[in-house]
Amino acid sequence: MVTRAALADGRAEKLVAEERGGTGYLSLNLYRLDAGPQLFPCETSVEAAEALVVALRVVA
Repeated sequence: MVTRAALADGRAEKLVAEERGGTGYLSLNLYRLDAGPQLFPCETSVEAAEALVVALRVVA
């Protein structure tokens, strides 16, 4: 399951992903800066954070 929180009037987002039925956990912050978006993983690799963002699909 992935949860998303908008921060700083929408200029930043926090994503937290937890593996269903497992122990996997990943979190990251995405900042929309004037110089372009910047991704900052928390306690995980940049590659894992990028893979999560690319693979995300919104399910209503």
